Amino acid sequence: MSSAVVVAVAPGSPAERAGVLVGDELLAISGRPVRDVIEYRVLGDEAEVELDLVRDGAPLTVGVRKDAGVPLGVEVDSPVFDGVRTCDNHCEFCFIHQLPPGMRRSLYLKDDDYRLSFLYGNFTTLTRFTEADLERVLVEGLAPLYVSIHATDAELRSELLRNRRGATSLRWLRALLDAGVEVHGQIVVCPGLNDGAALASTLSGILDEYPELTSVAVVPLGVSDHNSEPRMRPHTRDEAAAVIDVVEAAQSVFLAAVGRTVVAAADEYYLLAGRPFPPAASYGDFEMHEDGIGMARAFELEFTGATDRVVGVQPGFFASVDGAPAAGYRAPRGEPGAVLESTRPAGDGPGDLAAPAGRPVAILTGVLGAEVLRPLVATLDRPDVRVVPVPNRWFGGNIGVTGLMVGADVARVLDREPAGDRYLLPDVCLSGGRFLDGVVPADLPRPVEVVPTDGRSLRSALG
Repeated sequence: MSSAVVVAVAPGSPAERAGVLVGDELLAISGRPVRDVIEYRVLGDEAEVELDLVRDGAPLTVGVRKDAGVPLGVEVDSPVFDGVRTCDNHCEFCFIHQLPPGMRRSLYLKDDDYRLSFLYGNFTTLTRFTEADLERVLVEGLAPLYVSIHATDAELRSELLRNRRGATSLRWLRALLDAGVEVHGQIVVCPGLNDGAALASTLSGILDEYPELTSVAVVPLGVSDHNSEPRMRPHTRDEAAAVIDVVEAAQSVFLAAVGRTVVAAADEYYLLAGRPFPPAASYGDFEMHEDGIGMARAFELEFTGATDRVVGVQPGFFASVDGAPAAGYRAPRGEPGAVLESTRPAGDGPGDLAAPAGRPVAILTGVLGAEVLRPLVATLDRPDVRVVPVPNRWFGGNIGVTGLMVGADVARVLDREPAGDRYLLPDVCLSGGRFLDGVVPADLPRPVEVVPTDGRSLRSALG
């Protein structure tokens, strides 16, 4: 039977007034079993609901009266109550298969659940999608959705997914688009497999078969030291440049055909190829920010004050499993311009340290993030501010994004840094206040200030 455990009850909420307690197991609402947090929110919006619970092993029904549309005030332990729909693909490039041992069990869960695509922006291959799923998406308006494409050639896609259903599952993408569902696509490019002519063919196939896609992100595969697939390797500089060339050529074709560029290459490709990022205007409203596309330009606009809007970086790689359902994958982690947390003693905050005459300031970031930050920091003419890259030894390989920094690597770097300086840590590498390896900021050898990962917040923290 589907169920979820109550992990928090908001003070003064309808649920608290009705007597709901942390630890209660929720089975149904008003007699209807609840499969996931989507149904929970819909059923719980009614003015009068009955919660079928289990408390200390005994069944219990609690009546709740409230105004329609007012939340119950209950936070549950999982976004899906009937179990995450796991992935039955065996992709060579799957990052879950490249994780080091010893991490939380939930991090090794490989999902292919369209509900997590809707709730958190996870990508689904649609190989486990069904007619009933399509009906629910359409009836309940579960959009936008995010679909892993990788290739439009049936044989190549099946090979990439190592799943014969990969050859036919894009029929569901066609059905979603026919019904007017907003869908974003992604192509993970593997050198020697789906790059070059194959990538050009895939982009042509998208224009021919799926031109209604809102966006298509072209991203490089991550290859950690724990990769066991011999065909998987990082891009060379020339290969990264070639991907950019294919994508930019396709942008012109899409623009002429449908009035939108649709496809874009990840910032990492421009860093690898040593090329300047496209102008900010080319990223539109930064719709593909979560896929690492336009992040550098958005950060630049925020940092320089060229925009008052903050795009920011949302919770990290594994947020869909460990994050609270009420927050969601795309919920902001902190108010722009704020310091979320400091491990400094009371009274030793940033306000009296930000001036040039104060203590030196070090910005901790991933190796790729450092390439973006250094030229921005240089414009400040602040010799007291430096960028400190944190090489990722925990994952190794070509993993250099800031969101995958772990406590052990940060601690190793901080051990070599001087005591007494201010150290700014971006919040994107934390989930529930912890790094992926379980370390908390208070365990680090130097005090740190946790700052929201956007340009305006960093500029504010620097004074």
